Amino acid sequence: MPGVRLLTPRRLLDERGWFGETFRASDFAGEGSSTIFVQDNQALSHAAGTLRGLHFQAPPRAQAKLIRCLRGRAFDVAVDLRRGSPSFGKWVAAELTAANGRQLFVPEGFAHGYLTLEPETEIFYKASDYYAPECEGGLRFDDAELGIAWPLPAPRIILSNKDRSLPGIHSFDSPFVYDGCPLSPLEP
Repeated sequence: MPGVRLLTPRRLLDERGWFGETFRASDFAGEGSSTIFVQDNQALSHAAGTLRGLHFQAPPRAQAKLIRCLRGRAFDVAVDLRRGSPSFGKWVAAELTAANGRQLFVPEGFAHGYLTLEPETEIFYKASDYYAPECEGGLRFDDAELGIAWPLPAPRIILSNKDRSLPGIHSFDSPFVYDGCPLSPLEP
């Protein structure tokens, strides 16, 4: 499972609702991923229009992530930061909702961010390495060179002070190396 992937875990439906496995290490490995997750994170955003990102963690503590929405709706984005990649600076996005159950796998070498589209949106994600503040980094969400088509206009987006001061990709010296897998369009 190289590259960014959109996954839709199977749900078993009956009159009570549904049941589904959201993660099984053996299935994940069976898809060709050697990623091992070591940390779970959860975030609640009270207001629609809250943007968290674009974040990454650099080597030697780079992180892959498996993201899903527990409540509400989010526009979830991955940006290729791998030096030498033909898709460097390109992005893909998917709408993750509690209802659709989709998950976005973002491997090491990509920045990640999401914009909440409903109030009280809750996001959960697995990470392949522990949080290491000395390795964290990020890029501006509204960098014209990235050209991300966020579904809300910039004046309506709520940012942290930290995210507001992130640099653009033009001044970014990437610590990530291209692994031979170009960024592909997402397929559900």
